[in-house]
Amino acid sequence: MRYNILTYHIGEGIRNLFKNKKSTFASLIIMMATMLMFGIFFIIGQNVNHIMETIEEEQGMQVFIIREADNKEVQEIRDMISTIDGVSSATIYTKQDALDELKVRWKDNEDLLATYEGDNNIFPDSVIVKLSNLEKSAEVQEKINQITINGEPYIDSILTRDKTINALINIANGIKIVTGILLILLIAISIFIISNTIKLTVHARRKEISIMKYVGATNSFIRWPFIVEGIIIGIVSALLTMLIIYGGYTIIYGKIAVALAKINVTTVSLLTFKDLYSLMLIVYLALGIGIGVLGSSISMKRYLEV
Repeated sequence: MRYNILTYHIGEGIRNLFKNKKSTFASLIIMMATMLMFGIFFIIGQNVNHIMETIEEEQGMQVFIIREADNKEVQEIRDMISTIDGVSSATIYTKQDALDELKVRWKDNEDLLATYEGDNNIFPDSVIVKLSNLEKSAEVQEKINQITINGEPYIDSILTRDKTINALINIANGIKIVTGILLILLIAISIFIISNTIKLTVHARRKEISIMKYVGATNSFIRWPFIVEGIIIGIVSALLTMLIIYGGYTIIYGKIAVALAKINVTTVSLLTFKDLYSLMLIVYLALGIGIGVLGSSISMKRYLEV
């Protein structure tokens, strides 16, 4: 019995779609357009978050320690820095490491640095700090500056890229706000479109609905075919939009990857469509089904009041 009822609801929902072909087509096009807009910002947002995570792994600060500190004290400072919230790693960069790097840079003039070996090394020891959260950069710096050993300060200075960090945070937050606003607009527009499309079907069958009500049909029995109609419109719109995004993003991804390779940028990469697929499918289907159900319910409310 339940199988027959379910078959009836699905069959009626599909028939409703073909009874109002023009309205159904218009709903699909408009919903796909709004979902496409959302998809674009969704992909941008996901890639910005991915790039932020990549940069967080690379971006950090260099903490210079006073020259009077010995190896044990440098190690102790590194250990204290590594316990600070927001720090993902803290690595000692010795004065010898700094001298060796300068030798590599100078290459042919390496002999000029020979006088700075051993006790004559002019470079201070430092700690390379990587952050787990760029937004905590200022907080981490403040806590590092407060580090002391036996009440004596050992931090000489901190080299960081605050402007770069703040710019990245502002971009990420801006993308999140735009995506959120766009999602709200998408839901509102789509509900309006679907509810008006289904209203045409409901209006054409208003006498039939009234008769069904008088002979004892429940509201849910009458409502379900129209809910099925809304769900189908939502799901089809979501799947078609996914196909369009897949084609467009694959082309753009390839061109950007080639451009980055030409300028030797290896630390930053975009997410592949495979990385985005699962989350996008869940979001789109949830939106399509949710909007379909809401739009159908709104359009049916008036005609179920007999």
